[in-house]
Amino acid sequence: MAHKKAGGKTSQHVRPSGKRLGVKMSDGQKVAPGMILVRQRGTPVKAGDGVKVGRDHTLYAVNEGVVKFKQKLGKK
Repeated sequence: MAHKKAGGKTSQHVRPSGKRLGVKMSDGQKVAPGMILVRQRGTPVKAGDGVKVGRDHTLYAVNEGVVKFKQKLGKK
């Protein structure tokens, strides 16, 4: 038989590092081709004109221009 009680879990929890997701270019900023606009998981933000979607659902600029975010209303 054990003469000491089992120890509990450690109180120093290690949190995983952030994945740096989110909007990288805000509305009205000038962008060059290849610049990342949004890093995301899935596609909550859809690609518009002059924007393409990468393998990991990242939105990036294809043409030179100014960023413009639009919000569609109504049914999805």
